[in-house]
Amino acid sequence: MTIPGEVMAAVTRIVGPAWVRRSRSELDTYASDGLPTRHSRPGAVVLPGSRDEVIALVRTMAQHRIPFVARGAGTGLSGGALAGSDAVTIVLTRLTRILEIDAANRRAVVEPGVVNVRLTEATTPFGLHYAPDPSSQTACTLGGNVAENAGGPHCLKYGVTSNHILELEVVLPSGEVATIGSPSGEPWGADLVGLFVGSEGMFGIATRIEVRLTPIPGAIQTLLAGFDTVRGAGEAVSAIIAAGIVPAALEMMDQQCVAAVEASVYAAGYPTDVAAVLLIEVDGREPTAVAAEADAVQQIIRDHGTRTIRSATEAGERARLWQGRKKAFGALGRISRDLVVQDAVVPRSALPDILEEISSIAAAHRVTVSNVFHAGDGNLHPNINFDSRDPDQLERVEAASTAIMQACIRAGGSITGEHGVGMDKLRYMPMLFDSDTLSAMRAVRQAFDPHELSNPGKVVPIHACREWMAAAPLRRAEVRA
Repeated sequence: MTIPGEVMAAVTRIVGPAWVRRSRSELDTYASDGLPTRHSRPGAVVLPGSRDEVIALVRTMAQHRIPFVARGAGTGLSGGALAGSDAVTIVLTRLTRILEIDAANRRAVVEPGVVNVRLTEATTPFGLHYAPDPSSQTACTLGGNVAENAGGPHCLKYGVTSNHILELEVVLPSGEVATIGSPSGEPWGADLVGLFVGSEGMFGIATRIEVRLTPIPGAIQTLLAGFDTVRGAGEAVSAIIAAGIVPAALEMMDQQCVAAVEASVYAAGYPTDVAAVLLIEVDGREPTAVAAEADAVQQIIRDHGTRTIRSATEAGERARLWQGRKKAFGALGRISRDLVVQDAVVPRSALPDILEEISSIAAAHRVTVSNVFHAGDGNLHPNINFDSRDPDQLERVEAASTAIMQACIRAGGSITGEHGVGMDKLRYMPMLFDSDTLSAMRAVRQAFDPHELSNPGKVVPIHACREWMAAAPLRRAEVRA
């Protein structure tokens, strides 16, 4: 299906012909995001240059009942920013202004196309930073972070995106403009900010984002610990949290991942002869308190069999240690044509067992799985290297991914921690929720978007909802007729 000519004429008038993409080669650029197993070419792509153009575009879509999908940098890992041939992709990467930095009140106002790390760069001179730090922070945009409720290594102590959003100006799917939240962060009435953040584009487009800024810690110490077994590393994670210590970050990488990093341009000096490493960071206002907490952590990991411990307090050395972790996905991407970065959550206490089960699943399906993840909050990222041009490999990757999700659910976990459901994980939603619950989710969506124009076909599997199930006899009768 193609977008009607009158709609494209209206769109072109709004943004200008230079910012409309229609050719096949241009649309192919937007046919996938960071997930290599899902592809869908949109009917058209438009790149608005201002808030007013976004509003005008959404109103045009609403008037003509044309589906639309908001897209940022395309770094998402669930197919959430993909659009069908009947839909328009609205790319927000030209909206890059930091509108205000209020250092006294520790807040900033930005447009959705601002790259995550750019905000911290702009606020560092004030002794402040934006705490959520996804591994893609040098590329991902804050609008996308809001849509996905992005996390990052430091979300263990500082929280995910939803903990740092004060107020949003949003364009609803009807084209109406609403402001939700408040400059103080206290919701007036229902917590609509909490509902909008993480809604994966189903409720509209954020055009102005007011965020909470966090003071840069006075002291930071980063530890790298190597373990002879993955189980030992997993048990050390649980022991640290059980001791009442909440590090700023607590990350784990297995041997396969470490080997990939150390063989790449991102080499950080990690030991390659261990089964797993933990990257642990503690921070605070007072250097003596941070040093004491780091000493306590070191004692715990020694008690759980660490073979090596490396400590860094100098900024350059800490940055080098973090480079290996932050660029791990890039290092893994060198190994094969395609890489699936899966995302699930389990209780921390289940980590040792679930990591062993993931290893068994990989062997059973003959796939290569490398693990690098936010161990402190049980947010797993099993990474599967493969070549999507080989149908057999692709089938085994899909089967292994399903088995991993089922294992995490059995362990008391969930199917996503930060990457979202998008298109990729629709099939897993009925494993977690019954049809009545899924129907309730869809009802909330329809309260914002009665015609389901905004990012359609994502998150809630309609075929699993109560209404679809109840209508099954009628559909069968229509088929027989």
